[in-house]
Amino acid sequence: MPELSVELQLTTLPESPGVYQFYDNNGKILYVGKAKNLKKRVTSYFTKSHENGKTRVMVKKINSLKHIVVPTESDALLLENNLIKKYKPRYNVLLKDDKSYPWICIKNERFPRIFPTRKLIKDGSEYYGPYTSMKTVKTLLDLIKSVYPLRTCNYDLSEEKIEAGKYKVCLEYHLGNCKGPCEGLQKEEEYHQQIGDIREIIKGNFKSSLHYFKREMKSLAADMQFEAAQQIKNKIEVLENYQVKSTIVNPKINNVDVFSIISDEAYAYINFLQLSHGSIIRSHTMEIKKKLEEADKDLLQLAIVEIRQRFQSQSKELYLPFPVSLPEDLKITVPKLGDKKKILDLSQRNAKFFRQERFKQVKITDPDRHVNRIMAQMKSDLRLSEEPRHIECFDNSNIQGSNPVAACVVFRDGKPAKKEYRHYNIKTVDGPDDFASMEEVVYRRYKRLLAEDASLPQLIVIDGGKGQLSSALKSLDILGLRGKIAIIGIAKRLEEIYFPGDPVPLYLDKKSESLKVIQQLRNEAHRFGITFHRNKRSKDAINSVLEAIDGIGDKTVEQLLKQFKSVKRIKEASLEDLSKEVGRAKAKKIYENFH
Repeated sequence: MPELSVELQLTTLPESPGVYQFYDNNGKILYVGKAKNLKKRVTSYFTKSHENGKTRVMVKKINSLKHIVVPTESDALLLENNLIKKYKPRYNVLLKDDKSYPWICIKNERFPRIFPTRKLIKDGSEYYGPYTSMKTVKTLLDLIKSVYPLRTCNYDLSEEKIEAGKYKVCLEYHLGNCKGPCEGLQKEEEYHQQIGDIREIIKGNFKSSLHYFKREMKSLAADMQFEAAQQIKNKIEVLENYQVKSTIVNPKINNVDVFSIISDEAYAYINFLQLSHGSIIRSHTMEIKKKLEEADKDLLQLAIVEIRQRFQSQSKELYLPFPVSLPEDLKITVPKLGDKKKILDLSQRNAKFFRQERFKQVKITDPDRHVNRIMAQMKSDLRLSEEPRHIECFDNSNIQGSNPVAACVVFRDGKPAKKEYRHYNIKTVDGPDDFASMEEVVYRRYKRLLAEDASLPQLIVIDGGKGQLSSALKSLDILGLRGKIAIIGIAKRLEEIYFPGDPVPLYLDKKSESLKVIQQLRNEAHRFGITFHRNKRSKDAINSVLEAIDGIGDKTVEQLLKQFKSVKRIKEASLEDLSKEVGRAKAKKIYENFH
């Protein structure tokens, strides 16, 4: 039977929940997606105009499609997750994770050992986890071992072998770290009571252990065994200190998973916290690289299913920043205030910190990705039509109207291109007129670039508010560049960003990387302009000192500075040294002027 065309397949799609798969002309899977209404969702790919370039490319490659109908949207989410992991389609976000996570094992033995492991063996042993780092596991095991004496040997402690006296206590017994079950010095019932309390500690519940030790302490104190009572008291303090550090919200919040998401143009970061008795017993952040135009809601859905499967979570309640549809019968809470909101905010902060750390790492290990992300972010934040790979920034410098100058600095891929910096002496403006100076400099800069057929920037940044921006726009109008180059103004007081024709400024987040690049541009332009202005004033001051001497002109001043480098050295020079450069008559005038 011949394969149906995509157009014909679209007409036969059901209006039901399900999963769809796109294939190219080689039969290779391109994309797997889920839908509440298959017909509506799949048809939208071929009828909408997509802003995202990758989506447009993918749609052009689609040669055929398949679909699977499922009972509910939640079932579609599960099936989508499984198919993505199975086929790894090119245009899907990949939830890959190569880590082998650590677990805490309570060994299936008569006197169970407790240890960390990355391997799960089906021998009836109990495994708690997985944990996101070995450090967490070791901290928890150190706490347990400081409170409960447990065996660390791997002997077969069967009743027959112990009664036969096959084993002898080791150094751990003499150090007080083990009670010697190998010689029958600790009963099996007592040991298992310890194991029961340890299970609760691992789950985040300290009540059982604290009640037991408090009863023991009182009993020992009543029997005048004060030294033993003090040892029990020390254990109580260890447990209580750990509990205070680990309990960060209301202890009544139990068996809850918390998820939050932070995203930018290229990546999403989903943080997961698992709570038990008010304590965080697990924390993990997943990074997802976006492939198409995935919304935060879709990415969060996908991540929740994957993370809960990966960490085998049995929690029945979820705290989320916004509601999503999930395949299980779960209680979803979107906290607005109180302890629940605090824990959601904490999860959000974890996602932000993870993102910042990744930025720092990527800046070193993958500079191209770092640049691409910042450029994409600036394009989005500043509402640009293209990424600002080439940016130029202008600043005026004048002090009390003297020596008016201007600076133009150039950034490429978010970094200074110092060889392309230019400074300008203001020629057509009398006095300190910033607006007219800005108009002159912008005109001169781009008239020259046009004449040289040089590349124009994607963004111009003007140091100043609406007035300076309007002046710069006049020059762009004259040159016919209005609308061809994006231009913004940045006012210093509150860091407002002004756009042409918009009286309401944009306020970027103070921690925004887009704002940091703009501030760096502005500061660099200011520094470059001020340095030029200072040098010019200094040069004028030097020249005026020498030129004030009767009979000394520009050429003589130039010759002296070329040889002696500074006015100070000219002052200190002998009459003979000066005579060698400018002749006896002029040398005498200069020498007598300074002496």
